[in-house]
Amino acid sequence: MQQSQTISVRERTRRAVRAEMTMLGQELIAARGYEETTIEDIVAAVGMSKRTFFRYFTSKDDLVLSKYEFFGDQFAEVFAARPRDEPVWESFRRAFDVVVGYFDDATQVPRILGMEKVIDGNPALRAGELERVSRVQEEIAVLLRERTGRHSPTDPGPGAITGAAFSCLLAAKATWITADPRPPFGELLDQAMAALKPAEKGVGKGRSVERPR
Repeated sequence: MQQSQTISVRERTRRAVRAEMTMLGQELIAARGYEETTIEDIVAAVGMSKRTFFRYFTSKDDLVLSKYEFFGDQFAEVFAARPRDEPVWESFRRAFDVVVGYFDDATQVPRILGMEKVIDGNPALRAGELERVSRVQEEIAVLLRERTGRHSPTDPGPGAITGAAFSCLLAAKATWITADPRPPFGELLDQAMAALKPAEKGVGKGRSVERPR
C-alpha cells in the first residue's frame, strides 16, 4: 500500500510539472509561431535544462499535443464512473465536460485558440492530433464494451458509437476555432451531439444499442 501511494504521489507531481511546462511552452509557441520557437526557447522560459525537458516530453510536438494525455485520463475516469443505467450518449456528454471547461476558460482563450490554429496549420501536428484522438477513442470503446457486455470482436457497434461521439467533439472544436463571434464550446458540443444522438435500448443492462440514424 505504501508503495502504491508513493507512485501515486510521484505521478501527480509529474503531471503537475508537465501541465506547467505545457502551458508556458504553448504560450510561447502561440505568440511566436511553431517553427520559430525552439526547445531551447521553451526550456529557457520554463527555467529548466534541456535534459530535464526530455524527461517529460519526447519532442516539441509531444508538448503541443500533451493535452490529449490529460483528456484521455479524464474521459476514462468520468465515463467509467457514470451510472450504468444512464444513456450512453449522456455519459459521453458528461465525460466531454472536461473539454468544455478547457475551451470555455476565458482566461486561456488566446493561448488555446493560438495553439489550435498552430495544429490545424501544421500537417504533422494535425496527423499527431488525430492519432492521439484515435487512441483515446479506442480506450473509451473498451470501456463501452465492458459496460454493455458487447465483447465480440466482430461487433462494430461500440466502436461506431464511440467514434460518432468523438466526431461531435471534433466538429464542435472546428466550429469554435472559426466562429466569429465565438459561441460557448458547450453549446456547440450540445448541438453537434443532438444531431447524431442514437436511439438506445437498455444500454446500462448490456442489451443492444441501435445504430445512430
